[in-house]
Amino acid sequence: MNTEEAMTLHLYNSLGRAKSEFVPLNSSDVKVYVCGPTVYSDIHIGNARPIIVFDVLVRLLRYFFPHVTYVRNITDVDDKILARAKELGEPIDVLTARTVHQFHQDIGQLGALEPDFEPRATQHISQMVEMIRQLVDRGFAYVAEQHVMFHVPSAPDYGLLSGRSRDEMIAGARVEPAPYKKDPADFVLWKPSSNGEMGWDSPWGRGRPGWHIECSAMSVEYLGADFDIHGGGEDLIFPHHENEIAQSCCANPNASFARVWLHNGYLQSEGAKMSKSLDNFYTVKELLGTEQRKRMWRGEAIRLMMLGTHYRKAIDFRMEGLEVSKKKLDRWYRASQTFGKPSEAMPSDEFMAAVCDDLNTPLAIAVLDAMCGKILAGEEADNDCVRKFVAGAEMLGLLQYNFSEWFQGVSSESESGENEEIEALIRERSLAKRREDFKTADTIRQKLEKRGVIVEDKSGGKTVWRWRT
Repeated sequence: MNTEEAMTLHLYNSLGRAKSEFVPLNSSDVKVYVCGPTVYSDIHIGNARPIIVFDVLVRLLRYFFPHVTYVRNITDVDDKILARAKELGEPIDVLTARTVHQFHQDIGQLGALEPDFEPRATQHISQMVEMIRQLVDRGFAYVAEQHVMFHVPSAPDYGLLSGRSRDEMIAGARVEPAPYKKDPADFVLWKPSSNGEMGWDSPWGRGRPGWHIECSAMSVEYLGADFDIHGGGEDLIFPHHENEIAQSCCANPNASFARVWLHNGYLQSEGAKMSKSLDNFYTVKELLGTEQRKRMWRGEAIRLMMLGTHYRKAIDFRMEGLEVSKKKLDRWYRASQTFGKPSEAMPSDEFMAAVCDDLNTPLAIAVLDAMCGKILAGEEADNDCVRKFVAGAEMLGLLQYNFSEWFQGVSSESESGENEEIEALIRERSLAKRREDFKTADTIRQKLEKRGVIVEDKSGGKTVWRWRT
């Protein structure tokens, strides 16, 4: 076994609030469930973060284990969807179909792998009804005024994931008091649908599922009652994931549901909570470019910026950060082409040590950036080093374009203007050398070096330049 294979993966489990070695239930098939989008609008940059984080996790798991079953759901029945469809005056299925299509386009540009299964809530109503029936039969849920409610006091371990007190849980649930509730903390499993609303027949009347039961039913359907990892944003810990645990364990008393819970931190934009009124609300579609707006950024620049902050920490998304990420990727693509894009290889030990330490992508990026600098400087310009560099970048879902495709992309306006200035200075220097005005040529070189530009004179009178790494 080589050094890379001997490394162990450590993950921070929100359930126990500790980092430990990840040991799957079955090393031949690691099972992962991640909460996907509620498809009432285009995803914003906050929605993009878990997509990117758990995509890296799955890539890493597939490095260690022969098979990983990755499930990411789509919530296509929800009060937000009904409200949005009514606002737009269009059928719900038209709204969700369009939004799902855009979601797939957006995350494709972000370099996200396709999950093995992408179940939709509306296609699994029968499984939800069956799980609710089990909960009612076993005394964990009750029927009241056409609602089916989960009775929180019946679940002795409720609150273990979030660590909240009973008062905090009641306040945090943010639900209106209802006279039919036996306890203020009780939550909806099934609710009635009014005339004209989306609904399905059930033993409790025509209605639709509550949000929480959807993920419980779909995860059990594709992964079983026990599986390895459940992921999602920090905002889902309570009440969504807390409720998932309660209803899943009560419906399957001999199972423990998900063994490891991973949560990414919050995201703010330009130093504040995202808000359209503050003009700091960005959808992924807008950043990638729309028909109304000039294409701005490759998905890889967004991805690299996101991975530059540890997944459990809060991140402040700033537009200038995309500029930095774009320039960093320019250098990485140049380094990857030192010997032409190499074939498959293993990442370096230092890189693997970083990602195996609870997905420490900032450290992994720093390792790759150091390798890139040495390659471009000619200090490590051998094919093995380039292979390890590219392998590490690809594990992060980067360097997915070929060299020419990447540099054919549209740069930002500021970068394009700066490049034009540099090219003009290069031409001026070349003319000075032809006149044998070496003093002027040296002055221009020094001016460029102060700007971080390295000038290289090649045979045949050709001059090339690159940014200092």
